[in-house]
Amino acid sequence: MAGALSHIRVLDLTRVLAGPWATQTLADLGADVIKVERPVAGDDTRHWGPPWVADGEGRPTSDSAYFTSTNRNKRSITVDLSRPEGQALVRELAAGADVLVENFKVGDLARHGLGYEDLRALNPRLVYCSVTGYGQTGPYANRPGYDYVFQGEGGLMGITGEREDLPGGGPMKVGIAVTDVLTGLYAAIGILAALEARNVTGLGQHIDMGLLDTIVAFGSNQIANYFATGVPPGLVGNAHPNLAPYQPFRTADGRIIVACANDGQYKRLCQVLDRADLADDPRYQTMGGRSQNRAALCAQIERTMREHPTSYWAGRLIEAGIPSGPINNYKQVFEHPQVIHRGMKVDLPHAGGGVTSVVASPLRLSDTPVEYRLAPPTLGQHTAEILQQVLGKSSEEIERLARKRVI
Repeated sequence: MAGALSHIRVLDLTRVLAGPWATQTLADLGADVIKVERPVAGDDTRHWGPPWVADGEGRPTSDSAYFTSTNRNKRSITVDLSRPEGQALVRELAAGADVLVENFKVGDLARHGLGYEDLRALNPRLVYCSVTGYGQTGPYANRPGYDYVFQGEGGLMGITGEREDLPGGGPMKVGIAVTDVLTGLYAAIGILAALEARNVTGLGQHIDMGLLDTIVAFGSNQIANYFATGVPPGLVGNAHPNLAPYQPFRTADGRIIVACANDGQYKRLCQVLDRADLADDPRYQTMGGRSQNRAALCAQIERTMREHPTSYWAGRLIEAGIPSGPINNYKQVFEHPQVIHRGMKVDLPHAGGGVTSVVASPLRLSDTPVEYRLAPPTLGQHTAEILQQVLGKSSEEIERLARKRVI
């Protein structure tokens, strides 16, 4: 069977990460995603290198590795949206699309006659998703912003990092642009919901995604503590605000994460450590007690764990059914037996020659599995193909648009 969304066409007017992550998710599920890019420059992230994608001879191309992370399974067309003829092409494409995703500043596309109200008049069934920093409304709606800003402004950095009183302490951003990725995922969910609603109403709708909204929602379980107590949660480093022991511990030759989420797991940990005293200590017999006395408890656990290497503890912890694991770099991740078994690395032939490696989708559908049809496209790789197949343009018309630098 074809992909779950193989009957859906998506017009992708996004760049950088949040929007492209949403459209790549749809593309992985089978949608025909047409990525509209600026002539010459293209998506900003094409230039976010080094490292660069290599051609068949191993030489660097003009496309960054970063760009490949979020643009597979898409076709690229270049259109100058500042030109009336370019705007007309996008309107033609939107008239036959199911979904349009854009991440322009609030009001920018409307000035070109490409806003939601403009395109809804042409195609009432169109699901139109806007991705911006602060959403379409409110006092900050016109402000720009990137993931880093929202990790700070939305509270994530206020709970991420070691305590201020410890060496290296202070707020720390997450190593991945998590606000962008999460917004892309929420956008994809919203689009799928709107498509399902369209099956009932026959009409599309406007989806308003804000990065600040997303990162605030992401903090829900920590925010619940604040709502309950009135006290904002703070920095706890690699510990958990509600659970203990639930953090990395030093061993004789490295570190290992131990995550005990209930009393039974804690008792088994004490058995593995041969520390009956910790199991019998009344301070540590409940999760609440362990959380309140975490510093003393974790110091005792680490004292014992430093007596043996990581490999010794890893085997014993797993045998005892205690969630635990190493802290891997990405080289180690892709040597991990489970990661290899699940096929989390996919190699795709690149149009410029050579092979582009991408991270597989985590989605596993039994009847409509994700397919890796297209490598991340070169800039404008499919312009003529799309204009001919989708809009029925003649070769002469395409040549004329190219001469005028509309495409």
